[in-house]
Amino acid sequence: MGGAMSEELKAKIREIPDFPRKGILFYDITTLLSDPIGFKQTIDIFTERYQNKKIDTVVGIEARGFVVASALAYNLNTGLTLIRKPGKLPYKTVKKSYELEYGTNEIEIHEDAISPGQKVLLVDDLLATGGTIRAAVDLVDQLEGEILECAFMIELVFLNGREKLKDVDIFSIMQY
Repeated sequence: MGGAMSEELKAKIREIPDFPRKGILFYDITTLLSDPIGFKQTIDIFTERYQNKKIDTVVGIEARGFVVASALAYNLNTGLTLIRKPGKLPYKTVKKSYELEYGTNEIEIHEDAISPGQKVLLVDDLLATGGTIRAAVDLVDQLEGEILECAFMIELVFLNGREKLKDVDIFSIMQY
């Protein structure tokens, strides 16, 4: 996105070195979320972009993605679908393993969360190496949802996460 708004929002994000392990610079969005103007501006940017896209459900990825996805789904008058860590969803699920910049993990979604052909917007707070969102895309594809775009508050361009997502459109508000 770039521009003055992006820089204004970047100024509200706290950077924490060596978290969750040495060598990782963590972009803490809690400081942006706790700022009523910054949080509203963030949701407004997403809302303006997607309000006429006929989205059926906004898919939020655990955990910080839930915050943005729920507010956006409310504004867009759509459903909200959750992708969670294993063992957190009570019904039958489909699961996908993935690698991230500091380890491995798995995510899952209810097997009936998305109907074939349903228009889906995937939302998370951060695009880093692309492992988590790639796994989420694969889960939505497995359920035969139609992904309109993957949306992020922040993209760490230097980690080349987009390389894992050449088959989907990407939007990020802030890039580092």
